[in-house]
Amino acid sequence: MRRRQLGVAIVGAGRIGAMRAQLAAAHPAVSFIAISDADAARAKALAEKVGAQFHSGDNSAIISRPEVNAVVVSTSEHEHTAPVLEGLSLGKAVLVEKPLALELADADRVLAATKQSKGGLHVGYSRRFKRRYLLAKEQITQGRLGTIVGMGARLYNSRAQVFAMLDRNPGATPVVDSLTYYVDLLGWYLAGNRVAEVWARGAGGVIREAGYQCDDVTWAILRMADGAVVNLGVSFALPSQYPSLGYSGRIEILGTKGVLIVDDDHREQLLYTEQGIPHIYLPGVSVNMAFLGSSAPGDWAAGDFWGPLANETRAWLDHVATGRPCALTTPAEARSNLEITLAIERAVETGQPVSLPLAG
Repeated sequence: MRRRQLGVAIVGAGRIGAMRAQLAAAHPAVSFIAISDADAARAKALAEKVGAQFHSGDNSAIISRPEVNAVVVSTSEHEHTAPVLEGLSLGKAVLVEKPLALELADADRVLAATKQSKGGLHVGYSRRFKRRYLLAKEQITQGRLGTIVGMGARLYNSRAQVFAMLDRNPGATPVVDSLTYYVDLLGWYLAGNRVAEVWARGAGGVIREAGYQCDDVTWAILRMADGAVVNLGVSFALPSQYPSLGYSGRIEILGTKGVLIVDDDHREQLLYTEQGIPHIYLPGVSVNMAFLGSSAPGDWAAGDFWGPLANETRAWLDHVATGRPCALTTPAEARSNLEITLAIERAVETGQPVSLPLAG
C-alpha cells in the first residue's frame, strides 16, 4: 500500500469546512493545511484554530500552492464548480460537498474535467458513513433481501433550517439540497438499476408565507428500470423548536426474500435541560429538548468529533494517502443524484410524469 504525505486545501471556512479542517489537522498523513474563505478574517481565524500553515481570502491562492495535493470544497452549493474545476485542472484529489452542482451543465463540466485530470473527485454524501446505513448496504450486498421490488424513504426537518439554507442560497431547495442524501442511498443500494420515470407533487405553506419560493412538502414516486417502485418524501416545515438538531429520517426496503427498515428518527436518546442545547446548524439558536444524535454530520464528545462526517473525511484522507478504496460517492453517481432531484422538481412544477434521462 503506497503512503504519501498530504497537503490539504480547505476552500470555505464555514461550519462544514471548519469540521473538515479540524479532522484533517488530526490526520497522521496531513503535514500542510491551507484555508480560504471569501471572508478573509474567517479564514484566518480557522487557520489559527487548526494550526494551518497558510490562509487567504482567495481560493486560487491555496488550491495552487505546491504543497497542496488534496482539496476540500466546502463552499455554498452554488459556488462548488469553479474551485472543483481548478483543483482537477492541477491534478489534485478533490472532495466536494453535496450536491455536485445545482445545474446539469455544471455537473457535466465537472465530469468532463474529471476524465482529463490526474487527480480524482469524490462527493460528500456522509449518510453512507453512518453505521445503520452501512449495515443496510451490507445486507443488500449479501443478498439477504433478494430482489428489491420497493423502497420508501422520508426526511423531515425544521423550518429554521430551511430558512438558513435559503438565506445562504435562494436557488437551493430541500429536494436538491437534502432529499439528495436519500436519492444517493437509493442509487447505492440499487446499484445498476437506474430511475426511469418520476411522478411528484408538492404543497406550499409556511415557507412560502415567509417569502421563499419553496414548498413545505414534496412527495415523489420513482419507477426503476426493472419495474421496482420507490417513494421519496421531504418536509422542511416542522416548527423551529422541533427537538431534532438536524433531521429525522426513515427508510424501508422491500425484497423478495426479506425486508429492511432503518429507523433514523433519533428518538432513542432524549435530553431536556433548562440551560438550553445549542443547535449545531444554527448559531445563536438553542432548544430545551433535543433528540441526541440527530445532527447529520455527527457530534463533539470527549474532545473529538464523532459521526458520519468524521468517518467520511478520514476515509477520504486514507484513500488519498494510501490508495485504499473508499465508499464515497463518485462523480457519475453524484451527477445521477442531481438529475433525479431535478426531475422530481420538474414533475412538481409541471404536474406531469418526467422520464429520465432528462431532456434539455
